[in-house]
Amino acid sequence: MTRRPETRYAWNGDVALAFQVFGAGPVDLVYMQGYTSHVDLNWGSPDLARLLRGLGERARVIHTDRRGWGCSDRFSPGDVAPLEVQVDDLITVMDAAGSERAVIFVSNDTAPTGVLFAATYPERTAGLVLVDPVVAYYDSEAARREWAEINDRVRREWGTPAYDREFWSDERAFLDWLVPWCRASVAPGALAAESDAFASVDIRGVLSSIQVPTLVVGLLEGGDHKPVWTESLAPSFGRLEGGEAASNAQVAADRITGARLIEPAGEGGAAWHHWYARGPAILDAIGELISGIREEQESFDRVLATVLFTDIVDSTAVAARLGDAGWRTLVERHHATVRSLLTRYRGSEVDTAGDGFFATFDGPARAVRCANAIVAAMPPLGVQIRAGVHTGEVEMIGGKTGGLAVVIGARIAAAAGPSEVLASQTVKDLTAGSGLRFDGVGEHMLKGVPDRWHLYRVGA
Repeated sequence: MTRRPETRYAWNGDVALAFQVFGAGPVDLVYMQGYTSHVDLNWGSPDLARLLRGLGERARVIHTDRRGWGCSDRFSPGDVAPLEVQVDDLITVMDAAGSERAVIFVSNDTAPTGVLFAATYPERTAGLVLVDPVVAYYDSEAARREWAEINDRVRREWGTPAYDREFWSDERAFLDWLVPWCRASVAPGALAAESDAFASVDIRGVLSSIQVPTLVVGLLEGGDHKPVWTESLAPSFGRLEGGEAASNAQVAADRITGARLIEPAGEGGAAWHHWYARGPAILDAIGELISGIREEQESFDRVLATVLFTDIVDSTAVAARLGDAGWRTLVERHHATVRSLLTRYRGSEVDTAGDGFFATFDGPARAVRCANAIVAAMPPLGVQIRAGVHTGEVEMIGGKTGGLAVVIGARIAAAAGPSEVLASQTVKDLTAGSGLRFDGVGEHMLKGVPDRWHLYRVGA
């Protein structure tokens, strides 16, 4: 993807929320960048654009500016919305983008919104990525005073080379993009007002409520943990019980069950800053998170079912004997008969290929009885069928039934003779007490299926 995606708007009441959609991965990912963001101008940074393109290679990305920032509607310093409204905004953007469930990727000061969303709406949260998350701004009076001093400086110097040179980099080419980007992202009064409003936020008590796959990224500088904003505030950021200081990222990883913490080295800044030092590591970790989520989702699409395969014996010879018109009439009568019996025995037709049927049942006894009934219904049509029945875990792949159990069922049917129904050991075991009779026909190798299989002829 080389061109910047179209920017669209979702409306939460009378507030417009900017978002872009790009990429085509197996899951949706909402990226709400913290401190600082502008969905149009984000693409102007080569490093940030690399992050966005990398995300788009791994997921369908919904890239959004939170309310008050970037291309979304701005607010005056007195109109800062509470966290729960920002959570509602996320839902609004997801709905507008057609996303039922997504990985939520947040960083720095957007972390509280992402955490609250994941804890409140787990059914809409496929996973959570927290990069340098702010879990607590301060927990001491000294830190409170220092925070006030930082905000005073924001009011005086936000969006100037002096401010960005100290907090980001003194590289001229980078500053030429960064300084106007910061000004376009948010005005100093609004930034200071939002920082004051959220300075007392502490989400440490919510972290244990997160029950979705979570990746926490802690960014290191010079090999040591650094705070989100300044070194002197480090002891007050995310203080653990017993007075032991730790980074915000470590606190989040410790309190979210099963969370994975990575700490790629760099020189401060954001996830996309110093790209070659840590960008690929972050993307690889996000890719692994998405792969795990995808595998888990696929496991939810596996169900235990009984599969039935049938086909007409010597169909080529029968078709040659009857001619095209006669064969077409026979196939129509055959199909009507099989479908009627599938309905009677509560089977679900999955596929029909030529003269064969593939159906699933929620009970093996019904599948076996249906197979016997189909065999018995064929003599008046002048043909014989063979059938195979197997019970196993099937997968729903793109709305279709598949998996090894389906292959086994088809191979068992292929091993059957004229007017014969063969079943696997599993079917025999699960129908004990049903009155059905099974006669062993020995072990068979089934093409493409590991091991040898005990097969049984089903009595009429």
